[in-house]
Amino acid sequence: MNGISLKKPTSYFLALFSFLLAFSVSTTSLQAQEDGEKLFKSYCASCHSPGANQLVGPGLAGVYDKYEKEWLYKWIKNSSALIATGDAQAIAVYEQYNKVIMPAQPVTNIQIDAILDYLKVYAEKAPTVAAAVVGGTEDVIAEDSGLSGYAIAGIIVLFLILIILLRKVQYIFTAANARDSGDEMPEETTLTQALALTVSQNKTIFAVMGIVCLALFAKGGWDSAFGVGVFQGYEPEQPIMFSHKLHAGTNGIDCNYCHTSASYSKSAGIPSPNLCMNCHTYIQEGPEYGKEEIGKIYAALDFDPVTKTYGPNQTPIKWVKVHNLPDHVYFNHSQHVAIGKIACEKCHGPVETYTVGKQYAELTMGWCINCHRETKVQMADNGYYDEIHDRLPDELKKQYLEDGTITVSELGGIECSKCHY
Repeated sequence: MNGISLKKPTSYFLALFSFLLAFSVSTTSLQAQEDGEKLFKSYCASCHSPGANQLVGPGLAGVYDKYEKEWLYKWIKNSSALIATGDAQAIAVYEQYNKVIMPAQPVTNIQIDAILDYLKVYAEKAPTVAAAVVGGTEDVIAEDSGLSGYAIAGIIVLFLILIILLRKVQYIFTAANARDSGDEMPEETTLTQALALTVSQNKTIFAVMGIVCLALFAKGGWDSAFGVGVFQGYEPEQPIMFSHKLHAGTNGIDCNYCHTSASYSKSAGIPSPNLCMNCHTYIQEGPEYGKEEIGKIYAALDFDPVTKTYGPNQTPIKWVKVHNLPDHVYFNHSQHVAIGKIACEKCHGPVETYTVGKQYAELTMGWCINCHRETKVQMADNGYYDEIHDRLPDELKKQYLEDGTITVSELGGIECSKCHY
């Protein structure tokens, strides 16, 4: 043991730890950047599944092998323009899916490549990845690859334990050297003394680590603040087990049949039990819940299914509201449904696959603004926009004539007073 010493062993470990922590932070930052999955959820998920299941549009499994990439670029960016050129493949796809036009998407070739890469990865993982089946759809359980607060706390605890072990090793070497050389045996330091000595010997490294940890906790607090009031995925239990999948999916009932005011009013409205009776006066048993749930409608209306008469003791059905916007936010369904010609699925997701109604989108201000920046105004054959079109600045008129696209934001759709007044 003679001549062996361990000088500041924690310095090397601290340097390594700082590098690993900085690498983890930078990796987490890169993972937070826009990737194929996020792009898919932003532009595609409202109409397409990443698998084979058909929603509004076809499932996208294998689309990267079925079509040439250059053709996909043109189709995704502006399918209408591609169809107008007489492209045989575009016309075939258009006719195959009931001549439903796919909206033009404001994406670049690089972004499309990222989406296609995500679809490939999804297809590879599909046979083995755990999936949660909700309302007939598969919601893949994604692993959180970022550093959570618990992970950071665990790293700090591990770091402290390693400091203790390294100081213990340092003491053993120092004591061995003292014994061999006949010097006075050193006094073993306590944990507090070891920590204080380590910090004093490595002030710069600890300062950097402190700043990094402070930044991570600040980011965590910032992200948590953005989550306040966001209820994406909210799926409350309702007084009657109404299946959107059965009604809108299997039976193909249009959303506007039940939510009658969506096309002419600010609110989409909650269907009255009397509307249910248009069908359930005679359909008295369902394929999923039998007579029990339909019986609750009869009880609310004091309806006798045998004599088909109504009694005087009718009571309201206490439905639980799913989508709740703050009081200072103005949203008009008719403006989006009748004028903007936005499909219900754009905001509410694939409702026809839900057993229980739930909140599909974030419904945050940022989410709405992004939609207004990306959504093309349906000005063609839309009388509402005739006057607006005449008043367009020359540069926007030229843009519209060239590619037929103007976004909502270009017509003032992101001005504060549009939604807050």
